[in-house]
Amino acid sequence: MRANNMKSNQIGMLAGAFAIALLCAGCFGGKMSMLAGHGGEVVGVAGRSFVEPTPYGMTKVERGYLHMGLDKQDSLWGLPTPVKDVSVDGFWMDETEVTNAKYKQFVDYVKDSILRVRLADPAYGGDESYMITEDRYGEPVTPRINWRKPLPRKPTEDEQRAIESLYVTNPVTGEKLLDYRQLNYKYEIYDYTSAALRRNRLNPAERTLNTDVTIDPDEVVMISKDTAYIDDEGRIVRETINRPLSGPWDFLHTYIVNVYPDTTCWVNDFKNADNELYLRNYFSNPAYNDYPVVGVTWEQANAFCAWRTDYLLKGLGGEARYIQRYRLPTEAEWEYAARGKAGTEFPWENKDVKSGDGCFFANFKPDRGNYTKDGNLITSRVGIYAANSNGLFDMAGNVAEWTSTVYVESGLEMMNDLNPQLVYRADKDDPYRLKRKSVRGGSWKDPESFIRSAWRSWEYQNQPRCYIGFRCVRSLAHSTSSKQKKNK
Repeated sequence: MRANNMKSNQIGMLAGAFAIALLCAGCFGGKMSMLAGHGGEVVGVAGRSFVEPTPYGMTKVERGYLHMGLDKQDSLWGLPTPVKDVSVDGFWMDETEVTNAKYKQFVDYVKDSILRVRLADPAYGGDESYMITEDRYGEPVTPRINWRKPLPRKPTEDEQRAIESLYVTNPVTGEKLLDYRQLNYKYEIYDYTSAALRRNRLNPAERTLNTDVTIDPDEVVMISKDTAYIDDEGRIVRETINRPLSGPWDFLHTYIVNVYPDTTCWVNDFKNADNELYLRNYFSNPAYNDYPVVGVTWEQANAFCAWRTDYLLKGLGGEARYIQRYRLPTEAEWEYAARGKAGTEFPWENKDVKSGDGCFFANFKPDRGNYTKDGNLITSRVGIYAANSNGLFDMAGNVAEWTSTVYVESGLEMMNDLNPQLVYRADKDDPYRLKRKSVRGGSWKDPESFIRSAWRSWEYQNQPRCYIGFRCVRSLAHSTSSKQKKNK
């Protein structure tokens, strides 16, 4: 064994010497040198540029400038509203709001993943081919779902029990329904921003650049970490853990979210109204596939973004490292995109809400109680009104849209003027008022003043509404130069 080790060391030394010889040959001339012909000048490292393809269903919003907020006094007491000049980088944005059809794909993914895990369970036949436990070299890996294994078309008795375990039967009507309580999606988000903060460096000596300060090597840095689990009764338990910084895993946040939209919002949002039709049909009936999904909380919208990112990365190769994750837009990004290239008050180019022919530019409530005046009663199919100059549809009306920004009244004054954003991960024990998130765009039930691009509204992050949906954005893989736009 010792002789073998000595032989291995000799081989390693020879390989290292050969590598050094190649490096020297590259440095001091010859055909192998990358710098030959440049007289020893530094010319930089060459590399193949990455051209990011246009994501499906998205349009690019070029970087630019925004005069953010309402210029006119627009409050009950005539108080001035805050405004701010900000600049935002370019990003991809969904051309339309996320539809029922797209969100159903998310729900089906979660349902099918649960079913595959269940089919691999010995209690339901134990077909291990539904899980991957080894890599292609035969080495054990953390078990994961084998999506190449198709679900059974002619299920056996055990497989049928697994399928039926995802459904419940209404004891009164006998109707078999999907058990939405089981449709939980687990995802993880690494907080690169917190990990990059100097005060959070693992090496205490790197936590300050001030040479007048003596570093205490035993200083304890406390980290707040979100985590979640399913208890013995099948309930999602979310916890925010405060603990001493111990390693990079402390910046990894874990979430478990029930993904099925709350279809009861149609009756809970409108008291003394008969909206049972929408409760039973709006999400399930294919006739509404091209309508915006509603009844989705801010937490569910974030889960959709995480799933969409994971779904994309599985189909990419080595260049996946350049692709940014899907997310909700910031308030500034949303308003900048909605105003269009001319920075107008509405997504269209004039101050009227309808054309000279009397055709409305958006789905909203034109008159008191007259929801049908614009041709719609509730939501409308996405994209039936003209797009704004950024190529985005329904940036006013139809459904209001979640943003990633926490809502505070003085939000604009607190924001930076470069890629502004306000983030607060509310602990479950925080006061409810700290769980408000900014909502933009107004909806089918809102009057004209609420569908202006600068109008700010909010909702609690766990509150589903039949008039709030969302769309995703994705930062560009690299910031390209473009002619700066001035929006006023």
